[in-house]
Amino acid sequence: MSRGDEYVTAADRALEGAYEEPMSLGEYVDQVFENPKIASHASKYLLEAIEAAGTRTVVEEGEEAERYRFFDDPHNDGEHAILGNTEVLNAFVDDLRTIAAERGKNEKIIWFDGPTATGKSELKRCLINGLREYSKTPEGRRYTVEWNVEGAVESRGLSYGDQAVEDEDDWYESPVQVHPLSVFPDDVREELLAELNESTEDHIDLHVDQRLDPFSREAYEYLEEQYRRNGAEELFATITDPQHLRVKNYVVGVGQGIGVLHSEDEGHPKQRLVGSWMQGMLQELDSRGRKNPQAFSYDGVLSQGNGLLTIVEDAAQHADLLQKLLNVPDEGTVKLDKGIGMDIDTQMLIISNPDLDAQLNQHADRNGTDPLKALKRRLDKHEFTYLTNHSLEAELIRRELTGENEVWEAREYEELAEKIRESISLRVRDADGEITDRELAPHAVEAAAMYAVVTRLDDGDLPAGVDLVDKAILFDRGYLQDGDERIEKDEFEFEDETSGEHGIPVTYTRDELASLLQTERDRHHTELPVQDVVMPRDVLNAMAEDLDDAPVFSAGERTEFENRVVPVKNYVFQQQEDDVLEAMMRDKRVETSTVEEYIQHVYAWATDERITNDRGERVEPDPLKMKVFEIEHMGRFSEDNYAGDEPGPAVREFRTEKIITALNRHAWERRDEDFSVSDVDLTEIPIIRSLLESYDWDDVARIHEDFDPRQWDDPPADTETATVKERTIENMTDLFDYSEASAELTSRHVVGQIAYKWD
Repeated sequence: MSRGDEYVTAADRALEGAYEEPMSLGEYVDQVFENPKIASHASKYLLEAIEAAGTRTVVEEGEEAERYRFFDDPHNDGEHAILGNTEVLNAFVDDLRTIAAERGKNEKIIWFDGPTATGKSELKRCLINGLREYSKTPEGRRYTVEWNVEGAVESRGLSYGDQAVEDEDDWYESPVQVHPLSVFPDDVREELLAELNESTEDHIDLHVDQRLDPFSREAYEYLEEQYRRNGAEELFATITDPQHLRVKNYVVGVGQGIGVLHSEDEGHPKQRLVGSWMQGMLQELDSRGRKNPQAFSYDGVLSQGNGLLTIVEDAAQHADLLQKLLNVPDEGTVKLDKGIGMDIDTQMLIISNPDLDAQLNQHADRNGTDPLKALKRRLDKHEFTYLTNHSLEAELIRRELTGENEVWEAREYEELAEKIRESISLRVRDADGEITDRELAPHAVEAAAMYAVVTRLDDGDLPAGVDLVDKAILFDRGYLQDGDERIEKDEFEFEDETSGEHGIPVTYTRDELASLLQTERDRHHTELPVQDVVMPRDVLNAMAEDLDDAPVFSAGERTEFENRVVPVKNYVFQQQEDDVLEAMMRDKRVETSTVEEYIQHVYAWATDERITNDRGERVEPDPLKMKVFEIEHMGRFSEDNYAGDEPGPAVREFRTEKIITALNRHAWERRDEDFSVSDVDLTEIPIIRSLLESYDWDDVARIHEDFDPRQWDDPPADTETATVKERTIENMTDLFDYSEASAELTSRHVVGQIAYKWD
């Protein structure tokens, strides 16, 4: 088999399970009783498609929430995932549940509003992708009917054009995806649905209130007239015989179950809504002196979206159309012509930027005489905002730059932290047309994301000692950690009335980063091949400096955003400093077993208990071991803090307040049902973990006595500084995936900042 044939075969397999053979109306009803979901009305079907993908737990704005995976675009590998705005999306699903159950909001048009680059376009694509793929599954099958009248008489019937055709070419599908149960007379359909709803445990009843669409009604009435004249006894059974009526499934897509009205679509309102008359067809079809619905195009947005979803994007461009939609949701019908109406079952959704809000409120000062009041009453607004989660913004920036579609999921925040800080390597074409590798150093994307988020947060509700970076961290992981002290977001009273409504959009950040990657310049040291490395400070400087040239920002915003860059620079420097220190001290890290031994001795010292030595003997805690650990490994104390080997007041307070308190808290949080402590992992306690992982420059000076940071850029050979630098660069590339160039630049920046105060 050739490579081309292999791909054709793979495509065949992909479509294999999506379609099935047409069936009779009776067979369809039998299937409905086996699987009622295949007959769901529009809002119920949309709700079921969303719920079928399941949920996952996320933290947004510091609060845990259950997020529907449907909005992660799982069927399309996350390409059009909607990042953040989970609370808004959950409210949308709640509205769908209310509408589907017909408990209210039936007359509402769901409205997604928000500034540009907040994910509204992704919502549209995500809905289209998700509904298309769900309709390919057995539980998500979507059905309509098709007609063949050729066997009734020897005329053209419903065929188009001058030439009559036979066999499969004689079948004509409902152009608006009419529901198969609409074929039944009203009283029979009501009885069928009552029995169906009674037999299922679903908390939302199935509703099918629509009559046949005009095209199908023309076929039905034509067949009814022919067979009534011929004296058919079982008239309905004859009309819906499989030779005339078939139920077929279709894969949902734009134009079939989903209608999308784009900003550039033109035409008068009725044409945009339902379609237009085709004059040539009107002349050809014998319609007994009236307009024949067969001669209608049915290419309007409601016609395409009948049976499922109608989307009007950039709704401010179609404001005139919105008023024409006022009665469609509650009446469920729209006119093709004065004498021809069409029942509609579709969930209407409009998407807009804030300019629509301005249009709707242009007459607000007229109070009761506002001509747009009826329209505003029918709009159910859901407002998308800019992301205020640092990790989500970093994920979005990476998507914008690299096209990566992975949706970040993590059981622990540390997993997200690793993704946030990662570098990005891209290939770009330089000014000479040559392909070259460029790197966004570790923390560069993190810096851009943090700065963007900080510009979006309210700063009027910050308590003492907390800045906007702290608030961003709280929103992202839900707590602040300082040693063993953990402060939950619930302990703060943030108002956040406007957080996310304004700030730097991701498109600005993306363009700034793309420009930095494309610009060929040596930013730091001409003797190093570093012109292809973009550092975090390059990113922050460029983003702040170029605000004046960006027309999207007002003068007030530029000033405000420029003032917010300093705490972000401090935050990013702290991250870089932690990397350098950890890499510098990697070989001096205290073994876990040594820490655990120290903890055992401290606990025994505090509780007057004994410990078990290597020979299994019960002995007193060793004051010398504790002293040596606290002086040499921790660097917290000196000989002056001890009387011989006995601890002084500061040491006793540290052991009691920091070690024992932390240990007891950890044990209490992990107690079992009998309130006993078991399997306590001492290294999970923050203050104890810091003994294993955290270092400062005093530790460096204590361990490396001949280290001189002023020599870091070009250390003399065979010196301790040269040895420390070599190991540090090596460890940075190994531990944190720095390139040698970015490790060199980062370490120079960090060590240079402490060199001037080194004693």
